[in-house]
Amino acid sequence: MLFPENISYLFSVIFTASLIRYVVIAGLAFLIYYIGLKNKVSYKKIQLKFPKATDYQREILYSLLTFLIFGIVGIILYNPIVRPYTLTYYKISDYGWPYFVGSFFLTLFIHDTYFYWMHRLMHHPTLFKYFHKVHHQSTNPSPWTSFSFQPLEGFVEAGIFVVFAFVLPLHPIIMLSFLVFMTAYNVYGHLGWEWLPKDGHKHWFWKWLNSSLMHNQHHHYFKNNYGLYFSFWDRAMGTLDKNYEKEFIALKERPKP
Repeated sequence: MLFPENISYLFSVIFTASLIRYVVIAGLAFLIYYIGLKNKVSYKKIQLKFPKATDYQREILYSLLTFLIFGIVGIILYNPIVRPYTLTYYKISDYGWPYFVGSFFLTLFIHDTYFYWMHRLMHHPTLFKYFHKVHHQSTNPSPWTSFSFQPLEGFVEAGIFVVFAFVLPLHPIIMLSFLVFMTAYNVYGHLGWEWLPKDGHKHWFWKWLNSSLMHNQHHHYFKNNYGLYFSFWDRAMGTLDKNYEKEFIALKERPKP
């Protein structure tokens, strides 16, 4: 059975799946960049210094708390009483292959829009300390930062799953694909190194993606660059950091010592 009827088992499945995605994807990125290639590529790190061990510990502990919250939201949405009222479907033929494929990209657009406006709201001075302060304790983010949220933010972040459950018909395969992609892109955003090519700041395609540098600037300066996957909301609303292109070029042209 896709969704276990037993509530405690359902919770354990959701929590464990979230934890595995985090440990595998963030852990692999950390092993590669922060241990294996540290000496070889450190000169290309966006912020040249490295976080402290206490930063990693705090981030991992808060991420575990986030996954507990995701588990709570999951059992609320997919318990045997509520689940029949969600728009989850199980036969691709119900909506057809074009919708099946297209729905994945819809999840990214909807999530990015939800995240941008929710993120900007959490930066309001009245709300920041209650919702978003913990995440910004990581002024120099690492892969472990990706899910380091205080409890109230964890519930707000999980709100996107409520939107998906009752607004967008999704096949479980698409939801699983979204979860893996969301985790991977979140890790990339907090990686500390920029993967986009040297002309990425002006390329017709790459410039519309939210780059690792964009999100690193957000952690560094505490303002602007509120997007998750894309930059179009920041560009449209005038919240893209004015020094982004200059810093992107400088980063890509940084010489090896």
